[in-house]
Amino acid sequence: MSAWWGSKNNVSNRLRLEVEAMRATFDNTFKLVVPPMGALYWEGDVEINLATLQSPLHRLKILYPNEYPHRPAEAYVLRPRIYSEKHQYEDGQLCLFNPKDGTQYGWNPSKSTAVTVTGWAVQWIYAYYTWRATSEWPGIEERVDPNTPLPPRRRY
Repeated sequence: MSAWWGSKNNVSNRLRLEVEAMRATFDNTFKLVVPPMGALYWEGDVEINLATLQSPLHRLKILYPNEYPHRPAEAYVLRPRIYSEKHQYEDGQLCLFNPKDGTQYGWNPSKSTAVTVTGWAVQWIYAYYTWRATSEWPGIEERVDPNTPLPPRRRY
């Protein structure tokens, strides 16, 4: 089975679209990393415009899972180290949307790209700092029964 993105010598149309969209939206802010083994990912620094931060730069990693685009890209804040027990998995992956919202408001494999996930990640960072300042996560939150078991998560 070949990778969704093709190969270094024969890049898929989907990866071409992804690169064009990221460049058009973020110029050279993000660099596409193609490791010898493992999944492709984007990495770059975004500036968060909040006067209360010591450093406004936040390094993001947008990771393409092997099942992409049938599974959304994953977003991580690499620096500074931040963690929220709300809207973030134990491995640091940001929880960016509710899959129950469907393809109209969540991940849509035919329309969503790494640009979508990166935009959601920047919004997540602002929500995180709002939550830290107010103890309230902005936006609508789904109420989950605390006794519901969590699905298993992959480790990297």
